Amino acid sequence: MNFKDILSEKSVFINKDALSVHYLPERIIHREKEIEKIMRVIAPVFKNKRPNNVFIYGKSGTGKTSSVKSIIKQFKELPSNGYINYINCRMYNTRYKILQKLANDIVGFSKNGFPPSHFYERIMSWINNGDRFLIIVLDEIDIIKDLNELIYTLTRANDEVRTGGISIIGISNRIDFKDKLDNRSRSALLESEVVFPPYNSEQLKEILAYRANLGFSENACDMSAINLAAAIAARETGDARYALKMLMYAGEIADEKKDEIVTYKHVEDARKNVEKDLVIEAVATLPEHQQLVLYSLSILSINGSKYHKLGENQEELFMMGELYESYKQVCKELKKEVRSSRWCKEYIRELEGLGLVETIGSGKGIRGHSTLIKLLYSKDWIKRTVEGMLLH
Repeated sequence: MNFKDILSEKSVFINKDALSVHYLPERIIHREKEIEKIMRVIAPVFKNKRPNNVFIYGKSGTGKTSSVKSIIKQFKELPSNGYINYINCRMYNTRYKILQKLANDIVGFSKNGFPPSHFYERIMSWINNGDRFLIIVLDEIDIIKDLNELIYTLTRANDEVRTGGISIIGISNRIDFKDKLDNRSRSALLESEVVFPPYNSEQLKEILAYRANLGFSENACDMSAINLAAAIAARETGDARYALKMLMYAGEIADEKKDEIVTYKHVEDARKNVEKDLVIEAVATLPEHQQLVLYSLSILSINGSKYHKLGENQEELFMMGELYESYKQVCKELKKEVRSSRWCKEYIRELEGLGLVETIGSGKGIRGHSTLIKLLYSKDWIKRTVEGMLLH
């Protein structure tokens, strides 16, 4: 076997990239209304007026980023005194890093060692000298560590410009994220809001059929594969990324088996790998203390509960108190500051929202009311996954 042999092998794909979650198609299907709302918020910039800030939220895989990138593409095709700068907050997660990136992208200055005020002044000079409008897209805005300070800095800037100004487009997977903003940041950021609901099965079928037409050879993808991938994703989360990954992995499995048509059987085989991929991605983006709580729960799950006598099958369920004790022990061993039990409960709620854990009200056999917590994935695999991120 050599490279020539590998490259000469037949494939079900003609353009695998078209099935990637990072691919930006010409059409963003079933997001026309949401795209129009965002465009109407931005449109005043073409009349030399500062757009409102806008906050976009919805679960992962609901088309938020693709929609905004499609809008950016259209925005750049029309002449204006506006400039849109897209920032992935997974990579730039502090006020300093974001101001530094903005200064670099706008005026080509990104040297380390300067205070945030230096980058800020360069950005302000660029706006004032050209009467420009800067629209900053902060994707996964909830990851920014000092977000209130950043929003204060950027919104305050509009008090200092003669004409032009700064507007923010914030994108978040977490609907409850805005509750953590202080009053000033909340009122500034939520001038306009756009909600992206999960896709249903029929919408996912259309999205997958469109991408399959771009990505697979003619007649290489059976409708049974599209129907099953759409049905699974709709039932689980309504996440288009989940559906697309299943279809792409199914194609790779078909190639490995030298099958000429992708069918529902290949999707069934692909499902487990996709779930693991998405969990790893979700865990990687968690704030540190949520990772610590998840790690603590995996250790508890391996060691077992102190309360086995409370009823049948209780070995997989843990009381909030014992989870908090495990969390405190993990923080001590890793030399991390311990957060309060109230914060621990909040972290569990957020982990449940991401589908990583489940909480159950205690039934008979436990005195008083208590919340029981269960890990929804393999305890050993979760421990290894989170350990790799915490100890890297």
